[in-house]
Amino acid sequence: MPTLHRVLASGLALAGARIVSAEPYNTFDGEGFPACNDVALVHNATSVDDIVNIVKNASANGTPVRASGKGHMWYDTMCSDDPETIIVRTEFVNGISDFSLEEGAESGTVVIEAGVTFLQFAEYLHANNASMGYTLVNWNITMAGAVAMGGHRSAIREDSMVAAGVLSLDIVNGNGDIVTVERDENNDDWLAASTSLGLLGVIVRMKFKIYPDFKVFAKQETLDEDDVLNGDIYGMIAPYATANFWWWPYMKKFHWRYYDKIPLTLSDQEGFQNTFSISDTEAAVAKATLESGKYLATSNMFFETTAFGLWTPPNFREKTTWKTITEWPVYGWNYDVLIGGLYPDQKPEWEEGLHGETLELAFPITQANDMLKRVRQAFDDEAKKGIIMTSTYRSGINIKFGRPFYNFLGQVTYNTSDGADWTKGAIMFDFPTYKPSSGDGKRFNEDFYPRLAKTLIDEFPCRPHWTKNTREVFANATKNLDPDHLARFKAVREKFDPQGIFKSIIGEILGMYD
Repeated sequence: MPTLHRVLASGLALAGARIVSAEPYNTFDGEGFPACNDVALVHNATSVDDIVNIVKNASANGTPVRASGKGHMWYDTMCSDDPETIIVRTEFVNGISDFSLEEGAESGTVVIEAGVTFLQFAEYLHANNASMGYTLVNWNITMAGAVAMGGHRSAIREDSMVAAGVLSLDIVNGNGDIVTVERDENNDDWLAASTSLGLLGVIVRMKFKIYPDFKVFAKQETLDEDDVLNGDIYGMIAPYATANFWWWPYMKKFHWRYYDKIPLTLSDQEGFQNTFSISDTEAAVAKATLESGKYLATSNMFFETTAFGLWTPPNFREKTTWKTITEWPVYGWNYDVLIGGLYPDQKPEWEEGLHGETLELAFPITQANDMLKRVRQAFDDEAKKGIIMTSTYRSGINIKFGRPFYNFLGQVTYNTSDGADWTKGAIMFDFPTYKPSSGDGKRFNEDFYPRLAKTLIDEFPCRPHWTKNTREVFANATKNLDPDHLARFKAVREKFDPQGIFKSIIGEILGMYD
């Protein structure tokens, strides 16, 4: 949308007028990757009062509204398909205030606004000798967005849901009023708001729990596939503050990464993890290989073999010099090691034209071995037909884990009607794949991916990640969600947003507007 049109449209929206033109609102991947297929306006909010004002006007006119931080979505499920939808971008509403962490205290609190990203929050806290603990996701996501969509770190021992760090939420509801929701597991408002999918309103402020700053180590080992598929998965993950696997199906190998706290004086190293950044040369080689992999399995085999070799040594640099770190373990400050970000001389992969699709489902960790074996069976069934499936992502298939956290729509909730034991935690199967830009844009053996999703959803109790699945996956996975949780969430939704102005495709699939 041209800048002049956006300015004029913004003025009209704030004045309560209808907007008639519409165009896509894209994910972080950019043009061609819509989070919403048709929106009338993208309004860059400048303050909490500004958000209140635009929601009040939208409410008065029955105009659909959706909040967006950094657009960390994968598919067109963020909005409804109503072309009059207004996007309220919260990125510039990013104040941090009321910091409180007394010397010697085990924890403290701070208040953050809607657009504060993990990177901004981590840097602010580190400058004040504090941290957010292990409730981390990625640098290019807003904290509020991660809470709304159920974002999580990979951990069983420690709290891994970002919402686990929230003490209270200020939400602009469907009437344009600010409602404060305090953390309370006996309150349905909290159980809905702590993974709200944006259906209750716009999260404009959060009171967040913080901790004294600390250092961690990172260690990685390479395992044969059989060591994981037939191993004690819970026993490999639960002892550590945070841990995960990366699966290389063609190589039949796993990388096992684990982290934990260390004394501040153990090492002066300041490791910084590469998350999503890539050099121009690496990107050119990867893109050429993966584009040919649309047609040639051998290209994908070459890519996985090469990526496996590159991911075996540390994906870290020394932050004080930006020199490559070559040996495990790596030491450094918590956020830099656990998440990190972009190297200063590189770009994120999507700015280099490397785009993807994904599938993420959560399963009870008690069924982890059976689930992974079922995926291996699916790969082997393709191989019997002469079709070799591989990972086409730089770090393989991401196998993550989640500590139980009770609410209505979170991936790691428990005591649900499916009868499965979620009380030990969850395993997340996150299968990112390269999306070619040539031809019809379909992946190698494209129909394998929806078949795999259907198999896993139909054969296991599982829950979808709310930003990493297609409409079709959500439609099939809804049957695995607790009907009582859905009904109670719907009751809260109707209280907060009686007109349904915060409607989304996911909300519609879940039956929130029936």
